[in-house]
This record gives sequence, C-alpha cells and structure tokens, in this order.
Amino acid sequence: MAESSISVFVEKLGALVSQQASLFGVVEGQVRQLRNELEWIRQFLEYADAERRYDKMFKLWVNQIREAAFDAEDVMDEYLFKLERKRQQRFNNLKFLNFLPVCMGLLDKLLLVNKLSERISAVNITLDKILINKGRYGMEDPRAYEAGSSFSSASTSEPWKEKRVIPSVEESNIVGMTNDVEVVKRKLLEGEMERGVVAIVGMGGLGKTTLAKKIYDDSDVQHHFDGGRAWVSVSQEFSIRELLLGIAHCVDTTLTEEQKHELGNHELGQEVYKSLLGKRYLIALDDVWNTDVWRRLSSYFPTESNMSSRVLITTRNQQIAANAHSDCYELQHLDKDKSWELFLNKVGSAAATWAGLEEFREGIVAKCKGLPLAIVVLGGLLSLKDLTIDSWRKVLKSMDWHLSQGPHSCLGILALSYNNLPSYLKPCFLYCGIFLEDSKIKASKLIRLWVAEGFVQKRGKETLEEIAEDYLSELIQRSMIQVVDTRGDGRVKSCRIHDLLRDLAISEGKEEKLFEVDENIDVINELPTSVRRLIINTNHQIISSPYLQNSNIRSLILNILPTRRRSKGVLFQKYPKLLRVLHVNVMMHRRVFHPELSRKMREFIHLKYLCLSGFRPMIIRLPPSIEGLVNLQTLDSGNQLIRIPHTICKLQQMRHLTCQDGWILRQSMRERWVYGHLDFHKMINLQTLYLQSGYWLKDGNLGKLTNLKQLKLKGINPRSLEGLFQSISQLTGLQNLKLMTNEDFSVEEVRYCRTMLLSPIGLKSFSHHKCLCKLFLGVPIQGLPAETTHYLPNLIQLKLYWTKLKEDSMSVLGRLPNLRILILLSDSYVGEKMKCPQGGFLVLEFLQMQGLHMLEDFSIEKTSMPNLRTLKIESCSRITRFPDELLQLEKLQRINLFEVSQELKNVVSNTPGNDWNRIRLITSYAPPPPKNFW
Repeated sequence: MAESSISVFVEKLGALVSQQASLFGVVEGQVRQLRNELEWIRQFLEYADAERRYDKMFKLWVNQIREAAFDAEDVMDEYLFKLERKRQQRFNNLKFLNFLPVCMGLLDKLLLVNKLSERISAVNITLDKILINKGRYGMEDPRAYEAGSSFSSASTSEPWKEKRVIPSVEESNIVGMTNDVEVVKRKLLEGEMERGVVAIVGMGGLGKTTLAKKIYDDSDVQHHFDGGRAWVSVSQEFSIRELLLGIAHCVDTTLTEEQKHELGNHELGQEVYKSLLGKRYLIALDDVWNTDVWRRLSSYFPTESNMSSRVLITTRNQQIAANAHSDCYELQHLDKDKSWELFLNKVGSAAATWAGLEEFREGIVAKCKGLPLAIVVLGGLLSLKDLTIDSWRKVLKSMDWHLSQGPHSCLGILALSYNNLPSYLKPCFLYCGIFLEDSKIKASKLIRLWVAEGFVQKRGKETLEEIAEDYLSELIQRSMIQVVDTRGDGRVKSCRIHDLLRDLAISEGKEEKLFEVDENIDVINELPTSVRRLIINTNHQIISSPYLQNSNIRSLILNILPTRRRSKGVLFQKYPKLLRVLHVNVMMHRRVFHPELSRKMREFIHLKYLCLSGFRPMIIRLPPSIEGLVNLQTLDSGNQLIRIPHTICKLQQMRHLTCQDGWILRQSMRERWVYGHLDFHKMINLQTLYLQSGYWLKDGNLGKLTNLKQLKLKGINPRSLEGLFQSISQLTGLQNLKLMTNEDFSVEEVRYCRTMLLSPIGLKSFSHHKCLCKLFLGVPIQGLPAETTHYLPNLIQLKLYWTKLKEDSMSVLGRLPNLRILILLSDSYVGEKMKCPQGGFLVLEFLQMQGLHMLEDFSIEKTSMPNLRTLKIESCSRITRFPDELLQLEKLQRINLFEVSQELKNVVSNTPGNDWNRIRLITSYAPPPPKNFW
C-alpha cells in the first residue's frame, strides 16, 4: 500500500507546484524533480508483481521509500507552516492598517527558501541512494524471485498460489445453513427454463464454499443435472485455460488427455460447449474475484431455452454477481445460538459436555461475531487443549493472536480480500480501523475523513465526496464493509466493519505506517516520530501520550471513554502543529468536559477536518483565530452547543459546516473596523450546512451558496420565512432540506407561517428543485397544500414535526408519485381520524407515526400502500383498532408497536387465523431509538 501513501503526496506536490509556484522561488526545480521521481516509484509499486510484495528485501526497500516520502512531506508542510505564520505575524503587527497588503518581508522569505532548498536536496540524495541500493543488491534481477532463491519468501506466504482442489464438506461445518441450503437449492432446481446463474455472495469466512459444495453434492441436485456437473476453484490468480481444462475433465468430452493439452483456449472452450449442448448441466465457479472470469467463460456454456441449466458462483464481490446477471443470494452471519451450536460440534463431544464450558460461551460468541471460519478455527484449536479452566483461559486471552497466525488463519484468508483491492481503496479500508469496535460509522463522516486525509483521487468534474461515495459502495460490494442503515434514496447512511476485518485493518495499518492505536504501540521498537496518525482511546482527562510530542503527527483521533471520576476538562499537553485531522469525541453523560482550545489555533494552517463533540452541557466557544485555518474543509460539532465567531466566513475552503446547535456570533463595531464586513456568501464551496438560524441569513446571503446540497436550519423566526424561502428557491442543487422553527409561537405567528408556506413563494417555489428528494418540516402550518403541484417533483422522504395539521392530509400525500418514506412525528397531526386512501401511496415502503396523541381511528383502504414493508406506531395511545387491510399487505416485513393501548396489543396477540399468525411473527414492541432530528 506504499504506493497509496506516495500517491497522496505526489498529488499534493503537483497542486502546490501548479497553483503556488511563487512560494518556492528558486527551489521549484528541485520540488519538480522530487515529484517526478516519486511518480515513477509510485507507478512501479502499483504494478509490481504480487510476489515482490511479500519479499523481505523488497519490503525493506518500500519502507525506505515511504520514509523518504514522509520526510519530504514534512519538509514541505513545515515550510508552508512557517510561511503562513510569518504572514500572520505581519498581519497582527499591521492589523490597524487593514487597507495595506499583507505580505512577507523579502529577507524572511529568502531565509526560508534557502532552508527549504537544503532539505529538499537532502531528500533527493536519499532517494537516489535508495534507488541505487535496489540495483546493488540484485532486486532488479528476475532470478532473485525464482523459487528457491535466498531472497524469496513469497512462495511460503501466498495462499492463493497453492493448488486448489475440490473442497470436502464436514457436516459439523454446515450448522445454521439448513435454510440457506434450501433457498439456494430452489434457485437451482426451479425457475426459468433458460440457462440461469445463481451467485452466493458474502465476506470471506462466511462459508460460501461450504454452502455451495453441500448443494453441489446434494442427491436431488445430482439427479436433476444429469447432463454433467463441474466444479472449478477460480481464486485470484486464475488461468482461463486451467479452468476450461478443469471443466473438460469433469464433463463428458471425447478428447484424450493429449488432445486437451494440444488445443488452444478457444478450441478447448468449443469442445466444452459441444459436450454440454443439449444437456441439463451445472457448472460451479468457486471463489471468483475478477469480472473477466464470467466474460471469458460464459460463451462456452450453452443457453438453450428448455434445459434449465445453471451456473453457480461464489464470490466476495457483489459487482461480479451483478455482471453475470445472476440471481444473487447474500449469505448472512450466524446468530448467537447457531454460532454456539457450530462451536460445540467443532470442539468435540468431550468438551461439549464439560461443566466449565459455559464460562467461556459469551466471550467466544462475542469475538467470532457469527463468522463460521473464526468459530471453526477456534473450536479446532480448543479441541486439542486440556479441559481445564486455566488452559482455556490462556488460549482465549491470546485469541487475537491465534486467529491471525498463518496463511490459512482467519486473518490470512480475510487478507486475500484486502490484497485484491485496487490501490486507491486500500487506505480507505484500513482507515476504518480507527473506529471503535462494534461502532456504527456514519457514512458522511467516513467520506469527509477520507477526503481530508487525501485518500480520494480527483476524477473529472465529480466532487471528491461523490468519488468517495463510490469508494464506499465498492468496498461494500467487495464485502469489506457492511451496511447498517440506508437513506430514503437508497444511499448508505451508516455502516460498520466486522471485528476480524477491523483487526486486519489495524494490523495492516500498523505495517503500512498508516496509523497507530496508542495502546498497541511497541514503546521499545517504535520511535515517536514514526507515527503519522494516532488514535487514543482513554478515560483520562489529561491526554499525555508521549507520541503527542511528535510534531509530525498529521491526524489525531481522540475518544474519551466513560469514567466515574469527576473531571474539570480535557487538556492537551501539546497540539502537533502539522495536524490535518483533529477528531475529539467525548462519550460521557452528566460530566463537564471543556476542551482547552489553543489561542494559537490560527497556526493549524494544514487542518482540514475538525470535530469536537460530546462536551455537553458545556458550550464550546471557538476563538476568532479560527480564521487562520485556511484549509479547513469540515467543522463538525454533532449536537454540541457551540459558539462560532464571525471570522469563520473567511474560510473559503469550507465544504461541510455541521453544527446543528451552533450560533454564528455577530460582529462588533470594532471587529468590523478591523476585519471589514464579513458575509457568509463568501463560503462558496459549502456543500453541507447545519446551523441555528440567525442574523447571517439577512441580505439573501444563503441564496448565494449555490453548491449547497444539504441545508438544515433550527430556530427559524417566522418573520424571516419569506426571505428564507426566496433564498432556498435559488439553491437548485439541494438534495436534503430541513427547517425547524421555535415552538413558542403566538396565534398570529402560526397564521403567518401557514400563509407563507401556502403562498407562491412558499413550497411551490421549490417545484423546480429536481434534486431535492428529502424534506423535513418542523413549522406549525396547521394544513398542507391540497394540490400536488405545490410539492417537490421527486420527493422520496417526507418528515413532519410539530406542524399541527388539523385535517387529514393522507389523501393528497398518497398521490405523491415517488414518496417511499413518510414519518409523522410528535404533534405533526392533531386530528382524531386518519385514512390512507384507495390506490394511494403506491411506492411507499416505510410509514412511522410517533407521538400523535389525538389520533383514535387509523384505517387503510383497499389497494393502498401495496409496497409497504415497515410500519411503526409509537406513542399513539388512543388507537385501539388494528387496520384489517394490513393483513393483506404481502410485502409487509416489520411492525413495531410501542406505548400503544392495551386494546391494540390484545387484538394483535389474541386474534386467531393464519394471517394474524404472520402479523404476530413480524411484530415487536421495542422502544424507538433516541430522537435525533438531525
């Protein structure tokens, strides 16, 4: 992955040289030489043969290259830091003469340029020596990588190089797969008469091959596909010829062994085609990694319309299944009970009946997280141990080590997926290891961190965030990341990484010098200066890691964990001056934490991402010196109370300002005299804006932020709605809009809100917003427009809160053609009856009613909501009748009833009938998650 680290720096150098060449003066030639040399090295590393990546001498050479690139990055960043600090010092000295240009003195710049010249020359000399050593020690000689060479260790460390054989299936390994077997069998034996493709997709270690082989060997399957069956293992390093030979060996061809080896690939494929023609066959392609496999093989599998032949594929990559136009089956993790059952089968009968076993159940199940591979490995290991508490405890204390040893270990097998990633995805995957175990990762946060770290490569006219979202989708398709929640438009809202993949990310991240977790650092062998990104998980108020003394740290991720000790604040002994990312999250309740923000904040000129959250009930007050963060792209405070100085308007690189409980402070007369008039509209790169409403909305400033995609405003004054709607009507790129007013309104203000919303400059003014698909209204309007022309043309998700609707509006909402998610929150509707109209809500999938305290009669007419999958009725205590039409909704998969009347619960629990049995199976009574409207 060293090429990824170098790529980031090369792109950075290119941008600096092209955009700010004047900063380097006479050193520009040396900087260009450095960039060109590193670009050649990056290309070499990216296309280097896989064997070399596992050679010890090659790894040493790569580490030296990486360190040289890091040194060069330090040189450049320190130069720019000193340059900007000199400029700011000059500005402070002349602040009262703000009409004078602010620039550095010529002597100051010459001194810095001379120092830069010396250090860049030293880096170039170091690189030359490293490249000379490459040839001196035979690394360019291909013989150095032949089998048996003293320099080669690849042959013993690459599991994909070993010969693959048809796997055998142990019955003990298919626990929990009974339903999977039946579902996939039906896909093979039933359905279309033409040749079909069935794909089993899932992350490494889930048992895809085990499941496929169990089905392949099934007697019903053998009898059905009487025209021939073939099983071939594909793997990463595949050969089309070897695959065709494997298929030809399994099916009845007329070729002799000599003829098979004399024919070319195409001729061999034609012979396979002839042998399968007119027969009902099954071809199993196990462990497919590349889309080329299906593209090059599919033409040799006959597609006759009356034979019902099948091709069975197992893969970790959803895109491969999609390219084969397959009927895809996603294999899931085992639940806790099935995990334990599999473990008992694997550990042996003696251990399964051992009285001391129950003590270890929770820890084993929790660590393996439903991954059959981990369960089987651990069960096999413990089956060889004495049945004593001490013996088992000793193994389980070092469980991570046991699961990671050898190419056939859990991490060794999962590492195949990592090694197969393209270079641009590798740092993105490894970076997921910075998050706490089992944590839900917000996709937007992950994407913004990737961008800030420089992992995302420019591509045409797309924004970096759009490209990063594609990266995330690709990692999900490759089963490296799991989706937790999706948005109304189908995009990923949150995700997580499996614990074992997280362990892999942390291990590889350390190996590749990408990041270090403070408690895992080898204090004897690791120099403080070698850490570039540092993750600290602590419950101490004084952050005193010795690695914070490292001035070269680029990213600091700080998670302050819960503690019972009282604390006055979170104090840092030192802030590394070259930080790009500072993420401070306090996971604490009812404790007072106050971040001691340095008065020298303006010096963090390289900072691109700043997150400060969890410090409630304290209010964070950012200093005016935040204006010095000239490269800041993201300021995120979550739901933290925060006061933001007006000087933030000077940060033109800002892309995401997500401070839902943040206030922009007014300029004083003195500050206006010093800084000049600062307008919000200068932040032209803003894509995301979450803020409290305020003075900054005046003069139509908001309408000038034409790159906005997400806008969320709280505390809106009703009298500002007219100007606000006029501004929003200009933001035609908006995708997500949330508007919330204060709740203490007079009758006159409520009437004004209603009039304004229903007027031509209200909702109707958004009718040309083609991208706007999510709308949250928290405004007391008492009624919705009756005409669908007043609504957004592509509205997918609608949330209403405290709208105080008096009349049932389901008849008009049911006519919105694209509405898939409808959420009615507290006091959004204050009527007693609600009826979903006949033929309405044709695409609605999700309906939630929460806090509708006056609602008594909820009914659904025939043919309404035919695609409803989820229904939530929460804190609606007056509803006593369950709509009968819900019994007929075939796609309904989940019902949640919380804080509803006992009468409604009795109807669901006690009414007899098959339809009611199905309703009972999908109904839960769980409390909803904590309210978070943002």
